[in-house]
Amino acid sequence: MKNANESTPSEVYQAGYREGYRYGGCQAILARIPPQISGKTNIRVLYIPQGFEAIDQGMSDALQQLAAECIIATPDKMLEAARNCRPDLVIVMNGLHVFPADHVAHIRMIRQMGIKTAVWFVDDPYFTDETVELSVSYDVVFTHEQDCVSFYKEAGCSQVYYLPLAVSPNTFAPVRTTIEQQFDICFIGNAFWNRVELFDQLEPFLQDKKVIIAGGHWDRLKRYDQMSRFIRIGWVPVPETVAYYNGSRIVINLHRPTSAGSDNHNGRGLSGSSINPRTYEISACGTLQITDIRSDLLRYYRPGYDIETFQDVGDLQSKIDYYLQHEQERLAIAWRSLWTTRQYHTFVHRVRQLFEFVL
Repeated sequence: MKNANESTPSEVYQAGYREGYRYGGCQAILARIPPQISGKTNIRVLYIPQGFEAIDQGMSDALQQLAAECIIATPDKMLEAARNCRPDLVIVMNGLHVFPADHVAHIRMIRQMGIKTAVWFVDDPYFTDETVELSVSYDVVFTHEQDCVSFYKEAGCSQVYYLPLAVSPNTFAPVRTTIEQQFDICFIGNAFWNRVELFDQLEPFLQDKKVIIAGGHWDRLKRYDQMSRFIRIGWVPVPETVAYYNGSRIVINLHRPTSAGSDNHNGRGLSGSSINPRTYEISACGTLQITDIRSDLLRYYRPGYDIETFQDVGDLQSKIDYYLQHEQERLAIAWRSLWTTRQYHTFVHRVRQLFEFVL
């Protein structure tokens, strides 16, 4: 029996034709989007990235486009850079994971210099046990999770704003792909337990399809032996992620659970309503995304128009079957998703909002 991830000569030809048509349509969409006209502010910014390549690149590009000057420094050099550069604003991305233990003391010293400080928490609510302790040290707190705004205010933060995530169009964009990067179905992300449960249920349905599942801990699957040929365990570099998104006819997005446990530091059990960065990143590649539903989704995308959604495994299977058989409908949604994302959901849009709040 032929492996579902192997291709016949006829399938290779069809895949090449389909890829050329998809990519050409994406380029036509991008050609119709007017260039972003963005005058610079007079603010000088020191940006401290966390090391999330996709987010940091988008922020760096947007700040360089919109700020009078953007200086970038590593977390361990933040205080030194602030002393030397004397920016108007220090923006810290997340303040977690790679930041030194004394960075809170450094933030307070920066504030004592008369420099305004802001942090953007983009992992909420999953690490709120840590972020709530950090938040009160900053002048301004941004969170991508709307359900966490009141949480930080109750913790004593006087300026808290909801700022949704976005995409870097220089990173996530339509690209040409090879047959090795083309799949019927793609999922990239770590194997949180809700995702494990979903793909264990999907296993029989996926067997005759070309599938890629990539990320950490997928050996948690009960049906790992039956699924192993689809799975790539470990971190997928951003350029490969972009290629897989572009090359896949359908990309599944399932948000991680918010409950406290080994995968989360959310002891207060805060809920999650906001969409993850993957929502924007998949859409920016010009592919059909089928995502679970968070209440915030409807602010940014229209199910059935520029994104597709699912309620449960049966609904997901039904929609996968439908769109694999209805190519033009699949492409129409994918192209509209690209249009929506590039028009409204880039980091330039978000940095403009950020400046409006802090200036």
